[in-house]
Amino acid sequence: MGLKILLLIVFFAVMVGVGLYSRRHTGSVDGFVLGGRNVGPWLTAFAYGTSYFSAVVFVGYAGQFGWKYGLASTWIGLGNAIIGSLLAWVVLGRRTKVMTQHLQSKTMPEFFGQRFNSEALKIVASLIVFIFLIPYTASVYNGLSRLFGMAFNISYSVCVIVMAVFTAVYVILGGYMATAINDFIQGIIMLFGIVAVIVAVLNGQGGFITAIRTMAEIPSDVAVTQGQPGAFTSFFGPDPLNLLGVVILTSLGTWGLPQMVGKFYAIRDEKAIQTGTIISTLFAVVISGGCYFLGGFGRLFDNPAIYNSETGAVIYDSIIPYMLSTLPDILIGIVVVLVLSASMSTLSSLVLTSSSTMTLDLL
Repeated sequence: MGLKILLLIVFFAVMVGVGLYSRRHTGSVDGFVLGGRNVGPWLTAFAYGTSYFSAVVFVGYAGQFGWKYGLASTWIGLGNAIIGSLLAWVVLGRRTKVMTQHLQSKTMPEFFGQRFNSEALKIVASLIVFIFLIPYTASVYNGLSRLFGMAFNISYSVCVIVMAVFTAVYVILGGYMATAINDFIQGIIMLFGIVAVIVAVLNGQGGFITAIRTMAEIPSDVAVTQGQPGAFTSFFGPDPLNLLGVVILTSLGTWGLPQMVGKFYAIRDEKAIQTGTIISTLFAVVISGGCYFLGGFGRLFDNPAIYNSETGAVIYDSIIPYMLSTLPDILIGIVVVLVLSASMSTLSSLVLTSSSTMTLDLL
């Protein structure tokens, strides 16, 4: 417990320190919201990736789709990397940078208002962004609270308040540049953390080959696998059509998220976009592919703890936390910081996006 707390203290201290360091970039509205439109490719690529993947993906989606599709759920992560990252940067990156800089727009609603010369469109877009980012933020808090409950026995309300306070501190102190630098640090933690967790979980199951063999021997539920033997280790899983739908849903959706597209507003120049495209795609392959690959082994951890005691239904958000609860304390500490990194980076982007559109566009 002492080690876990120490890791958290160091993590929060670095975040606040970055906020203080970034204060020099917040001398103007443009500097606060977009870092002066002079953010490099590495910071932008990591900011994009860490905003994309949070506790929602690691705890929720990985557990749910890993349980449903087995190892084939890894395709969701690869789809996120190719469609949600690579294609998004290729199609939207340069065009968004050029147009928003030409119109001097700082937010997505402001861009719509100036591009189509409509104040009403700007206000409606601002309301849509602000209102619908609230449940998105709530889902991030939900993922965090379940993991913290497993690691520290901390109540949901305490977790929400602490996360909100620390996010507010470094966003208010340093604006976009603080979130971008913190996203870079948190992204590095995520890269090393996901690899360490996958290796540890597979070793706990006797290694990769043994885990695959055990998965293949899981009895086929006709309702789920349609009688297909070894469905959870097959190439496209028990339900390829639905799997394709999930790939498209989780990949194309990011093209319209203001906290994601906003990263293109702030990037330095067109050359930085080319470099950022490669970095962001590779980051997504490791993080998203790794999360869903890990979730694909969820059925090896079938236990009464992941079922609702009253209805008997699987609680998908409990699968990954239960899987990780079997790890040594040092690795649980790393996992907590990993998910905290993923979630805090997403939270900061959501806070900055929703607050800036509320103040600049609506009020």
